[in-house]
Amino acid sequence: MDIEDIRKNLIEDPRNLEYSIREIYPIFQVNENSKILIISQAPGRIVEESGVVFTDKSGENLVDWMGIDMDILHSELISVLPMDFYFPGKGKSGDLPPRKFIAKEYHKDIIDNLNNLELIILVGLYSQKYYLGNKMKSTLTETVKNFNEYLPDYFPIVHPSPRNNIWMVKNEWFKEDVIPILRSKVNEILF
Repeated sequence: MDIEDIRKNLIEDPRNLEYSIREIYPIFQVNENSKILIISQAPGRIVEESGVVFTDKSGENLVDWMGIDMDILHSELISVLPMDFYFPGKGKSGDLPPRKFIAKEYHKDIIDNLNNLELIILVGLYSQKYYLGNKMKSTLTETVKNFNEYLPDYFPIVHPSPRNNIWMVKNEWFKEDVIPILRSKVNEILF
């Protein structure tokens, strides 16, 4: 199934009706020639308003970590597939989790269209649980710390949300040990 058929099915899916009525369309970025796929959590409120992936503080942090700029992030070199293609709403301590049916029913068909992938970056807990399954360590921190065990297929990282600034301070090894290797891998693949 091609990407436009999948997009049409998402818009017509009754579970997305509340979004379609408000003319909010599925937010993801896919190009069949992409070399890197970023599987992220779900669009936030700001991204929902723009309709473009990672047009927020999380996106600014992500491009910094990857050693690229927004133009490259939004180019045909990179695809972005959230675990939910719509903003799931606000919860007590942040955004609600992504709805599970999106990844389960739509991801495989989309990924099947990506023929040149060299790396999948798993951003945050939801994507890591889904794609790594029982290969994931007992915590996100341990999974990210042991990122090299998942290469060359997957590169798990913490979510780049500013809400994770406390985690970043407690885990300085991420900035010192993980980000340089992430940048190196991205540079090697894209340039």
